Amino acid sequence: MRKLVIKAQSGDVESFLELFQLYKHQLYRVAFVYTKNKEDSLDVIQETAYCAFKNISTLKKPKFFKTWIIRITINCALNILKSKKHTVHYETNHLENLSYVNEDVPLNISIEQLLSTLNHKEKTVIILKFYFDYTFKQISETMELPSGSVKSLYYRSLEKLRNNAERKDYYEK
Repeated sequence: MRKLVIKAQSGDVESFLELFQLYKHQLYRVAFVYTKNKEDSLDVIQETAYCAFKNISTLKKPKFFKTWIIRITINCALNILKSKKHTVHYETNHLENLSYVNEDVPLNISIEQLLSTLNHKEKTVIILKFYFDYTFKQISETMELPSGSVKSLYYRSLEKLRNNAERKDYYEK
């Protein structure tokens, strides 16, 4: 992968496309968690590809390509949400686009509803920790935050999720 990144940094479009293809499904999942619909998620992926290709020369360490491109995806998703200036809610008919969906639809809807209660930093920490199995150090690098802040965000987010999951009236919505 290091060779592909170096070639892409020198302007090799084919190398960049090969790299992007390696992560496109993961990037789509990240985008979907933020935008909650297929169309906006695809817009995020398109914007991510453009921004990443345009700025790949700024990547200092090729081994951090995945972290770098996930951060770009998150930023693009947040930019699209800001530009739309509306609150986004998960639509259950789009849940099949996510790879973690199983037969327990009510559980998945609850997880999606719970995630929507988090702010974007809290959601990002949870997504990177549980969906991508990132370490606190990797999350810290991705979010460009001190490790202590990431841990605080993580534990605060878990507590928030736990409190919302335990609320009896939450399930009556």
